[in-house]
Amino acid sequence: MSEFDYDVAVVGGGPAGLTTALYTTRTGLDTIVIDRGGGRAAMMTDTHNVIGVTEEVSGNELLETARKQIQGYGADYQRGLVEDIDPLGSVEDGFRVASGDDAYRVRRVVLATGFADERPDPPLPRTGRGLHWCLHCDAFMFVDEPVFVMGTGDSAAYVAMIMLNVTDDVSLLTRGDEPEWSDDTDELVRNHPVEIVTEEITGMNKDDDGWLESFEFEDGTVRAFRGGFPMYGSDYHAELADNLELERNDDGTVAVDDHGRTSLEGVYAVGDLTPGHNQIPVAMGKGADAGLAIHKELREFPKSLEEIQANGPVTDDAVPAISEELLAVGVAHDGHAGGPRTQESAPETADD
Repeated sequence: MSEFDYDVAVVGGGPAGLTTALYTTRTGLDTIVIDRGGGRAAMMTDTHNVIGVTEEVSGNELLETARKQIQGYGADYQRGLVEDIDPLGSVEDGFRVASGDDAYRVRRVVLATGFADERPDPPLPRTGRGLHWCLHCDAFMFVDEPVFVMGTGDSAAYVAMIMLNVTDDVSLLTRGDEPEWSDDTDELVRNHPVEIVTEEITGMNKDDDGWLESFEFEDGTVRAFRGGFPMYGSDYHAELADNLELERNDDGTVAVDDHGRTSLEGVYAVGDLTPGHNQIPVAMGKGADAGLAIHKELREFPKSLEEIQANGPVTDDAVPAISEELLAVGVAHDGHAGGPRTQESAPETADD
């Protein structure tokens, strides 16, 4: 496929995108990751709910390790912003991916651009020191501690009630705005021991380590909190998806099947851009599913019975179906079955 620069272009370098790249590269597909940086995972001061990764590992450390892994297997990683993705005809013609002064022709595209949480107005504690974005990741941190939830919608009310599973001191802060949750939710939350605080926050106090200690309110009260969760919605990074006219769900996520395929053939979406729990292990699973699906679509062998009958058997000089670059990296890698070898000692290819 010499007319293509890469088999796969992954747009976004979070856990989902990097896992997709890991799988496509290790199954023999030339892959580039184009990452503008940042993202929700990079914000993490500690890592929770990732089996085998201990809590002192920050999000940036986790991502840096992943980037080194995929590059070690032969994937290319480029820091940049993808401005445009153009289909070049049928799916067999591939796509043009433009980033800055660079443009690549690729066979498959994976969108892993995620979303940003809508932030409430200050005063706010530092993320990871009292301001937290993932209920399922961080609820355990606040067992038997005073906790706040900010927001006026149904999701805020439900998160406040969910937090009662780990602590008996939960406040729902509307910050001077009228509640927008439904009548049923209103009846439900008022029949749980959740304190609804309507006054706006006017000040904040932190301890010597920078952790939140308390909020001050317009009515002069001071309430102690160790942390909490703002629930103001998500801003999906879906500009590229919209340019490609991909189908989106009512909640803003990109519609995909079980393997990350979007409504446009050849384009996949993974991670927080798609429906489901916004968790690193979930994102990794979505990335793995998409990577394996792309491998099955693009792998050269096995040929079908119809292809064999039409073109004859596969000849010796047609295998292995892996680029010379990935072949050299593979045989020199520490994980190679025959032990790492230098590029000079790699087996000859059909072109030599």
